[in-house]
Amino acid sequence: MTILWISFISIACYFHLQCDEVTLHAAFPAPQVQAPLPGSPLPLSPPPPPRLSQPPLRAPRQSSLPWAGPPQFRGPEIERGHSPVLVRALQDFSGSSNRSSLESAPFNMAATRAATHKMSASPAKPATSKMAALFRHPLYNRERPELREEDWLFRVRSGAELNTKESGSQEWVSDEDGGFPPSQWNSSVESYPPWLRFHLGINRYELYPRHEPALELLLEQLATHKIKSAVQKPGGTQLKLVMSFPNYGQALFKPMKQARDQETSPDFFYFSDFERHNAEIAAFHLDRILDFRRIPPAVGRLINVTSEIWEITTDRKLARTFYRSPASNVCFYGECSYYCSTEHAVCGRPHQLEGSMAAFLPDPSLAKRRSWRSPWRRSYSRSKTAQWETNPDYCATVKQTPPYNKGTRLLDLIDLCILDFLMGNLDRHHYETFERFGNDTFLIHLDNGRGFGRHSHDEISILAPLRQCCRIKRSTYLRLQLLSQEEYRLSDVLRESLSRDPLSPVLSEPHLSALDRRLDTVLRAVSTCVTSQRGGVLHDDITP
Repeated sequence: MTILWISFISIACYFHLQCDEVTLHAAFPAPQVQAPLPGSPLPLSPPPPPRLSQPPLRAPRQSSLPWAGPPQFRGPEIERGHSPVLVRALQDFSGSSNRSSLESAPFNMAATRAATHKMSASPAKPATSKMAALFRHPLYNRERPELREEDWLFRVRSGAELNTKESGSQEWVSDEDGGFPPSQWNSSVESYPPWLRFHLGINRYELYPRHEPALELLLEQLATHKIKSAVQKPGGTQLKLVMSFPNYGQALFKPMKQARDQETSPDFFYFSDFERHNAEIAAFHLDRILDFRRIPPAVGRLINVTSEIWEITTDRKLARTFYRSPASNVCFYGECSYYCSTEHAVCGRPHQLEGSMAAFLPDPSLAKRRSWRSPWRRSYSRSKTAQWETNPDYCATVKQTPPYNKGTRLLDLIDLCILDFLMGNLDRHHYETFERFGNDTFLIHLDNGRGFGRHSHDEISILAPLRQCCRIKRSTYLRLQLLSQEEYRLSDVLRESLSRDPLSPVLSEPHLSALDRRLDTVLRAVSTCVTSQRGGVLHDDITP
């Protein structure tokens, strides 16, 4: 009987364990950079440690959770359409195979455990939970369209398709162990790690279901799981790191750049603003409250800069930017287009650093994504203006341009502009979709770090798609009306939702109050459209 190669053989290759090169070469090209396994000899000699103003104290390596070694996992084989593909770990952005040798100072693990325990412990809730009441409302319990096979991003292959052994065992094994013990994953989805369950739940209409039980577990693991690798994500304008976990999941880490009560200067251009870690966390919660569910799960985490980044990184370019500040804080700045210098370094206190951890989407080699330039993109110039800023009839042109001339693409973009207006995010130049679903699918709301910068100013130009096109989904409008009522007040629901995050409070009170004010502005804009238009403002997406 032909014994099936299971999907995490690709993970073995990805982490450079022993594997059959012929089997996977056609599916996945070899990575350019080879990062050694933890504990294996490094191919290059490490550079001498940076000179410090004082010798570091030695302390045992610690983690917020006990770790019993690498998980004994292999993943399920999934299909993309009718062609089988392999699940593997997400992108490795490592640019080298070296590491720093700075010893970590004592770390307040009690404080860290107390913070991350919020993800699993039931927090103290008000006598009446507005968030629970909101999610019980019929608008948040509408049935989604019946999903066909082509509506899933991935499909787990059945036992018959996998041609499992006739012994009745549900364990999936290969004819060579490739350095891994026998698999502990089986045909039960509950046996998969949370990040994989998140990927398998993506469909044509949403990134995750309304009541996904694995979502809380995914957030908890993002906040507490042991970090095995930290490298800088290439590209982009500001510093971001890719964190890898023992269960082969990965997360995008954005460090704290700005205090919660600090407003962005009005003299800053939108394209030179800081990316805020708490904006990424709050955007995920707000997107979920609006019932869009188009932002990947994100959570706050307290990182030990020394033991969880510097000592374990294989990125030499990142490692050589670490230093100890005159205040004896461990700092680093990486390499990027903006704010990557000693003047804008990220520093621990002295080792602890706040940041956001956002779950990765499936690797593009498994699920290709298409990037679309927004029709209402700003000029990103200090002196020029975009066409939509000077042409009040700009939407008429957009409506005649594919893919906005049919389907719900324009309405989905208006949903996105409402989300951005509530956050105060001017930096929406592109959005993405999964290629598998064509044009009939949701928009992925990525990169929200420049939201929640100014609570004292409402940038009305963000609402240009709504005000110029005078179109909105009926379901979106009804939810906005619901969130404007006292019993479901948007600021109260978001405050309650964010209270579960380890870094709570995530937003300052002025930012929460601004949400209610901006929500009223959106509703007034819709009312103006209804008054000025004879009809056709509300698109009925509720009636079957």
